[in-house]
Amino acid sequence: MTAHGWAQIVVFLGAVLLLTKPLGLYLTRVFDRRRTWLDPLARPVERLLYRLTRVDETHEMRWTEYASAMLLFSLVSFIVLYAILRLQAWQPSGNPQALGPVPPFLAFNTAVSFTTNTNWQAYGGESTVSYLTQMAGLAYQNFMSAAAGIALAVAFVRGIARRESATLGNFWVDLTRASLWVLLPLCLAGSLVLVSQGVVQNLKPYDRAVLIDPQTVTTTDGTGRETKTEVTRQVIAQGPVASQEIIKELGTNGGGFFNANSSHPFENPTPLTNLLEMIAIFAIPAGLVYMLGELTGSRKHGWTVWAAMAFLFLAGVTTAYWAEAQGNPLLAADQQPSALAPGGNMEGKEVRFGIPASVLFATVTTDASCGAVNAMHDSFTPLGGMVPLVNIMLGEVIFGGVGAGLYGMLGFIILAVFIAGLMVGRTPEYLGKKIEAYDVQMSMLAVLIFPLTVLLFSAISVISPSFGTSSISNPGPHGLTQILYAFVSAAGNNGSAFAGLGANTPWYNVALGFAMLAGRFLFIVPMLAVAGNLAGKKRVPPSPGTFPVTTPLFAVLLVSVVLIVGALTFFPALSLGPILEHLMMGQGRTF
Repeated sequence: MTAHGWAQIVVFLGAVLLLTKPLGLYLTRVFDRRRTWLDPLARPVERLLYRLTRVDETHEMRWTEYASAMLLFSLVSFIVLYAILRLQAWQPSGNPQALGPVPPFLAFNTAVSFTTNTNWQAYGGESTVSYLTQMAGLAYQNFMSAAAGIALAVAFVRGIARRESATLGNFWVDLTRASLWVLLPLCLAGSLVLVSQGVVQNLKPYDRAVLIDPQTVTTTDGTGRETKTEVTRQVIAQGPVASQEIIKELGTNGGGFFNANSSHPFENPTPLTNLLEMIAIFAIPAGLVYMLGELTGSRKHGWTVWAAMAFLFLAGVTTAYWAEAQGNPLLAADQQPSALAPGGNMEGKEVRFGIPASVLFATVTTDASCGAVNAMHDSFTPLGGMVPLVNIMLGEVIFGGVGAGLYGMLGFIILAVFIAGLMVGRTPEYLGKKIEAYDVQMSMLAVLIFPLTVLLFSAISVISPSFGTSSISNPGPHGLTQILYAFVSAAGNNGSAFAGLGANTPWYNVALGFAMLAGRFLFIVPMLAVAGNLAGKKRVPPSPGTFPVTTPLFAVLLVSVVLIVGALTFFPALSLGPILEHLMMGQGRTF
């Protein structure tokens, strides 16, 4: 652990802090329908879209109608993307490599993944999907799934802010404004910055370079027969990378253009692009937290929630940094700390980023529901790899995905004020709204859907050698972690992976697909029900018995609730996975 490494963490969090207020104020103006500097350009386009789609922008929706519109939009998006993937070989253009159709199970998994803002990839992007599929299919879903998440967060905040209202806004209007006013302008500017730093953006066919030093590659078939092949050329993949790279970060999507994701030099060439991509992941989620304070009339509450998220972020990145800086004791001949290789555990990390930037990226991408990676989490030490795993297990509410992090944290806030109400013997209140049994029940339902999905599918995989454990690359606790991480990432709509799991099988493609659907939609619907219920309530003035939600004490309570719910749910699984692996490593044992 070095001063330079700590400086990177401080600079990153400082940049996010500086962006929070201006971006939050802008988001407030956009979704409160106030005038912005972008109106002269975006407003005519918005009106044209409403005329073409026959959307009445003045129509307000109840929570049930809002949810139905979101589900219908997601269903159509899934069908269209699945068709693009399956019909890829017959695309009239945009397929210079003549790539064939994506297989059915993989196409199902991919279409679900990008529709749910998960962006789990069981394939290599440069070898599986064409330029047209990348742009018209995957990049489009990066925009739309992110815009839907923002719209849902805005609807929930309206539910808190409104009084005696039966409606939460209009899904189609919120979706359009999130795209035209927020994502598109930020991505246009961000992609130009990335191109200036060396991120590739073209439509050229792949290049083939002649190797100066040809290599002999030995492969072994199923019978053990070896075949030697001399490799004289290297295929250099390229394409419209920058335009997809920026939305994958700003939209907390994570789906990489290349199989190596943000560790690939064409996606993330320099330390500066690495920093900018991490800031992009947290920027909109942090701004939405500030918007919560603005629209509800309690800026202090917004900053209190921001502080709770920042504390959890710092706890995670500190733990992971410490673990990776210690190195791997199994590499030391005599198991003594003095014999460890200097610099810590560099396995699976890019030299141009090193341990601090790799650990920081891993923490950021799993705090948010992004899933982009610049290092292989499978190669982290047990405790270092446990931090990304735990970040997702907590519900990715540490700033979280665009929209998803905010309404996920609001679920925990309702539980926190309910617990506070029990402690003082009064009906709990949240920003002037009484929290009743229905609100708590729906919040708990949303919170419990995630662990139930993860543990059920993980258990089936662990006890099924034919299609579950046969895909892991390591036996023992590390193999359990690989399976657990896959379903945690899918149900949490994160998309990152412990890369040692071979997930491109019929079982994992289907099971992970259903886990993504459950994690996205079975969580959203109960939270929208809470928002609709809160919108119809009267505001009550604060009293001496009201528990304030703008104090450090509330931040401590909120952090405690997040940690306790996560610990009670997943600690047994963690004990059998990364914790056991760490103890075995400390004893010098292999696993």
